[in-house]
Amino acid sequence: MSENSLFAVLLRSPWWISFVVVGLIALAAGAFLPKEYFVVGALAGFPIFVVGCMAAWRQLRAPHPAKVAEMLEAVASMPWRSFADTLDAAWARAGYTVERLNSNNTSADMRLTQGGKTTLVSAKRWKAATHGVEPLRELHAAMVAADAPAGVYVAALGQVSDNAQVFARDHGIVVLQGDAVAQLLLRG
Repeated sequence: MSENSLFAVLLRSPWWISFVVVGLIALAAGAFLPKEYFVVGALAGFPIFVVGCMAAWRQLRAPHPAKVAEMLEAVASMPWRSFADTLDAAWARAGYTVERLNSNNTSADMRLTQGGKTTLVSAKRWKAATHGVEPLRELHAAMVAADAPAGVYVAALGQVSDNAQVFARDHGIVVLQGDAVAQLLLRG
């Protein structure tokens, strides 16, 4: 789904906005359509209603913003081993088998396996202020060498350059930043 599509925008918006849009569609159907077609016109809002339900579900399950900020502060003060242990535990809770890799030989720090699918994770630069394309290229090379179809690059505290974002998108690498890292770590 395109990140600027109506559905994507509504998924990122507060849940109630979708229901307001559904109400506006129903009002427009009542105002502009003959009475015998009102139900058909009002049903045009059903996909947006579904998106509203999905947004509500996500937002109810999401941790409180204060907890997210607290977790990001904790992450900023963690040494590598503690951060790696925390990531390991979070992915294990999510149902992945986690294998730590010797980072001296590869740019990947962990191998996640779930349902026969392998994902390589590069997380050692989680505290870096800026992230360019080079570590993503190294992760992609490790993915190719390991025949892993997916990768995750953890940039918990810094900014990822636009070029790096494009490279990640084009090569099947998910970039976890800020709030997404905190939410992963807070899921229980």
